[in-house]
Amino acid sequence: MKIDYLEFSSPDIAATKDFFGRAFGWSFNDYGPEYQELADAGVSGGIAAGPLAPPLVILKTDDLEAALAQVTEAGAEITRPIFSFPGGRRFQFREPGGTEMAVWSEV
Repeated sequence: MKIDYLEFSSPDIAATKDFFGRAFGWSFNDYGPEYQELADAGVSGGIAAGPLAPPLVILKTDDLEAALAQVTEAGAEITRPIFSFPGGRRFQFREPGGTEMAVWSEV
């Protein structure tokens, strides 16, 4: 699996979007008041409305169930079981050192 996406969280998504646009020149694809996709930041990513949290590193796989088994066997704590979202499915986990990460697939 490889890093595919970086997701920021923000309790004030409009202010974060405005800052990223003004400070870095980034533009966005608007998916409503809860999510903004980064359009030209150099890496795929987005801003999710919600409590402040560290950026979420998201890996991509073709087989989500196999990835879930792989990270579980390696010692991850599953923090959010597989769920669907527009564009695919994903799960989130915490690796033994404490970093929260996610894995997604298109199917």
